[in-house]
Amino acid sequence: MNTSVSDIDPDNAIDQHVTAVITHRVKVGRQEGYEEWIRGISAAAREFEGHLGVSILRPQPDTPPDYVIVLQFDACSHLTAWLNSDTRHTWIERVKPLIQAQETIQVLSGLESWFQLPKQPGPKAPRRYKQAILIWLGVMIVSLGVSPLVAPLLSFLPWLLKVSVNVAITVALLSYVIMPRLTRWFKGWLVVN
Repeated sequence: MNTSVSDIDPDNAIDQHVTAVITHRVKVGRQEGYEEWIRGISAAAREFEGHLGVSILRPQPDTPPDYVIVLQFDACSHLTAWLNSDTRHTWIERVKPLIQAQETIQVLSGLESWFQLPKQPGPKAPRRYKQAILIWLGVMIVSLGVSPLVAPLLSFLPWLLKVSVNVAITVALLSYVIMPRLTRWFKGWLVVN
């Protein structure tokens, strides 16, 4: 099972946080073995440079047995190193008897990963105004909660550098802390049209 990572553009995403969305359709009756496989490959991935975390979306009752692995790395080069590694290829060989078809991999590097896993069954992306409201709420949380705490620490910096550092902190907190939680908490509202 060869997995192509040709949709990753290392020139544009090399220093950018990336998310790989990997889908496996598990054979009926093989879920227990697959769960064990997930624990093993997840532990192996954590050993690779730049690994930021993994989330597993399990199938719901009365839906196709698709497992979705959401894998995050700090840079495209680190994700590519993991996807092309001998370690991962060994784990992929082990999963072949447990899945129905070749895995699919999609790579996200922008804000779209806050709201939707592409090409997944289920609700479509939330309406733009809902996305805007949630982003506004996230920025407000950071602006009111974090910026006042950081401002005294940055007071010695020139204005432009101070703003740049503050924006960098805001973006990092939105990407890794605030937006994942907000989208989980407001999931019901986001998917209702």
